[in-house]
Amino acid sequence: MPKPKSFTAWLKTHADQSSAIGDLARDVSHDPDWPSRKGLPGQRTYLEECGAIPAAIEALERAWTRYEVYRVAQDDA
Repeated sequence: MPKPKSFTAWLKTHADQSSAIGDLARDVSHDPDWPSRKGLPGQRTYLEECGAIPAAIEALERAWTRYEVYRVAQDDA
């Protein structure tokens, strides 16, 4: 069974979507300072410190919720 992708790797697979999560994925793909290994709390703090709009933070939280569903599905596979 393949190891599930990290959140950042998973998120980047959504860069072609026309949605808030797709926008976030594109931004993360082009941000060399993105804190990949900081988890949701560290990533939320990073966005806040960068002055992200509330919608971007909401997109991050929605993406994490979807990522958790993906992780469970991978564990069950």
